[in-house]
Amino acid sequence: MPKKCEHFHRQSVIPADEATSKIKAAVDARHSENFLIIARSDARVSEGLACALERAHTFIDAGADVTFVEASTSIEELRQIPLAPLAPQFVSVVVGSKTPTLDAAGFGPMGYALVSYANAALQGAVLGMTNARTALRDTRRLDESSGLVVTFAKRQRFMREDQVDDLAQQYKLN
Repeated sequence: MPKKCEHFHRQSVIPADEATSKIKAAVDARHSENFLIIARSDARVSEGLACALERAHTFIDAGADVTFVEASTSIEELRQIPLAPLAPQFVSVVVGSKTPTLDAAGFGPMGYALVSYANAALQGAVLGMTNARTALRDTRRLDESSGLVVTFAKRQRFMREDQVDDLAQQYKLN
């Protein structure tokens, strides 16, 4: 607290010096060069793009490996962000929210090293659940041939049921 994702309303950010101290603490606590410190700047909406970029520069100076300026609202802003910081950039797309949705390949030429489609699986799952429940409500039947649910065998593989069974047997939980 008080941090809230910039895709929501009424967000605020902690002071830049406090955020920088947290980055320094993460850098000091790192025990492996394979552990990336991704410093997220949520100041874009509440304090403006210039402030968000300034914070990103400060985070790089504090030792962050990658910076993430959240909630760009235009392609032009997306193009500006990688030009300023001297570290790899991360971009997150929340489908239907503030950041324009591009295909992943479109971000690379702009200068982004990492792209995340945050909540994509969740949004897809909600759509799938809604469609399956609507079909069930309307037809009073749902089976594997509907194309709205995975097969039981695939569900079992996804849930790693064989591993659960092995653990149950190993610990005599059956």
